[in-house]
Amino acid sequence: MIGLRRAPELWRRIRPGVWYVPLALVLLVASFVPAFQSHGTLLGGVPDRPYDVLAVVAVGLQCVPLAVRWRWPVVCLALVAVGFALDQLRGYHSLAGTALPIALLTVGSRLDRHRRATALVFSAAYVPLAVALSRLGTGESPGEYLTFYLALAFAWGIGVWLRSGRAAEAERRRRLAEETLAAERTRIARELHDVVTHHVTAMVVQAEAARYLTAAPERLDQTLTAVTDTGRRAITDLRQLLDLLNPDHGVEPATPHVGRLLTLVEHTRRAGQPVEFTEEGTPAEVAGSAGLVAYRVVQEALTNALKYAHGSRTSVQVRHREKEITVEVSTDGSGSRSASPGGSGKGLAGLRQRVDVLGGDFSAGRHTGGRFVVRARIPAGSPS
Repeated sequence: MIGLRRAPELWRRIRPGVWYVPLALVLLVASFVPAFQSHGTLLGGVPDRPYDVLAVVAVGLQCVPLAVRWRWPVVCLALVAVGFALDQLRGYHSLAGTALPIALLTVGSRLDRHRRATALVFSAAYVPLAVALSRLGTGESPGEYLTFYLALAFAWGIGVWLRSGRAAEAERRRRLAEETLAAERTRIARELHDVVTHHVTAMVVQAEAARYLTAAPERLDQTLTAVTDTGRRAITDLRQLLDLLNPDHGVEPATPHVGRLLTLVEHTRRAGQPVEFTEEGTPAEVAGSAGLVAYRVVQEALTNALKYAHGSRTSVQVRHREKEITVEVSTDGSGSRSASPGGSGKGLAGLRQRVDVLGGDFSAGRHTGGRFVVRARIPAGSPS
């Protein structure tokens, strides 16, 4: 059963040209089987003739080039056409005549340049062949020559159709690769934004506060220690993200999850922001993308609180339900803004996109009393 399941994959891995060698051999051997002689393609009505040395040449010219038709399709078609003309003019009518439509299909499928010129040249070469056969043969009608030509053109058309299908599939894969790359770059950019803005904002706020603690050595030492710890956490998180860009890194980098929210809140408190944290329910063991998005919502909201309402009371509420996680972060409007570095406004927009991708709801805005509230409902269970 395992072998049968892997058969299609093995078939795709084998180069197409491998199958042309046995095809050429089978056609070559079958052409010399007595039962098949003079039972091949008949064009022009030239009387049958027993095989001789030229018959071997004609059959060889039609069969052997099929082994290299994938690499040199035009050369293959030219040799097969010469062999076919010799086969019909001499009256051998061998089974090897089957190679002509096969060669035409290959050229239509494989030729990327000068397709029109190639078609015109071989079409023009068909005219003198038809004239010669009409003189040597029993005088078939022009309609029969036209019908045979249209059959050959049909084989060429099938090859062109196959080539167009491959080109369309290649273009689709190229666009999909570009879209995937762009989405991955956007995702990594969001992760970098969340990590850098949160940690750097906390370091800036802590450093600004340290300027006023020179008279209190113990508090100054605590603040500087907090700055150092925040910097180390930033370096760790950045290394984990940059591992995503390293093709030789075989271990999946750790990602923040809901269980680390309390640690995130503690770091924000050490930066001078009073935060009340409430968590209801039990985080799922496998929350998928919902856990990471919930973490990022709280992280971005606390970062904005440090930036624009430093020192103001902030409330974080996280509720875990069976199929979703709800997050609400509210910050009073009274606070010092002297230590807030400028923001680009991309953080909340990025959070909205994250939540929308999972099919959730996101809102952020100022409410009654000057409170700024960030709310997010995140469906749980998505593994990606």
